[in-house]
Amino acid sequence: MNIAANVGPALALEVADADSIAELRRQAEGCTRCDLYRNATQIVFGEGPVKAEIVLVGEQPGDQEDLTGRPFVGPAGRLLDRCLEEADLDRQRCYVTNAVKHFKFTPRGKRRLHAKPNAGEIRRCAWWLGAELTSCSRSSS
Repeated sequence: MNIAANVGPALALEVADADSIAELRRQAEGCTRCDLYRNATQIVFGEGPVKAEIVLVGEQPGDQEDLTGRPFVGPAGRLLDRCLEEADLDRQRCYVTNAVKHFKFTPRGKRRLHAKPNAGEIRRCAWWLGAELTSCSRSSS
């Protein structure tokens, strides 16, 4: 079942074909579907249990995520951790990912400031997100 076709117009596209999240991650490492890969340090793919009870999707990786290659490890990740703790939810039960897989930013001196991804970039990354959601859905059934 392609869950992506049922969750919104941005995900009503074809999605990457892979048998596992690990295979998707390997495929995504060479992603050039949009121009964001040109300035990003690396792709930031989702992580967590494939049979997660909860899937959390952010907009895009931030500076710290881009540097480490892991989602939700910067300021947004710390806020997420506090919110999950307040809701008495273990982050280890969650699969966390982003709609856009590369960090879009504007350089300001030595800093890299978050820049909002445009609709085209989001649509291009839907190829990966849709496949992640499908894989998580398939694993939990």
